[in-house]
Amino acid sequence: MSTVGDIAHKVRSKNAGPFWLTVDVFCGTPDAFARISQGLDSADVAAALQVDPGVLKRFDLANLNVVKFSAPRPAIQGTRADRDMHGASFAVLIAELPL
Repeated sequence: MSTVGDIAHKVRSKNAGPFWLTVDVFCGTPDAFARISQGLDSADVAAALQVDPGVLKRFDLANLNVVKFSAPRPAIQGTRADRDMHGASFAVLIAELPL
């Protein structure tokens, strides 16, 4: 079984301010975009990020071959509970999701 990371050109996560996190799945080609866009369930992404599916935002940008997710950070950036100051480690969670 393939994973998102096997098909995508790159999966990147980063802060979208101190309260939000964004994950970008750069698909590279229209075929990869179609496969990821259709096969990647938002509920699975929410579970991987440990957020309520109701607060997860999804953007399918066909003209850029990108699927983008935004979610509240599990801890506010820079607080004692924050284990990833830049939000970079969340990409791996999405890249490992099966398609």
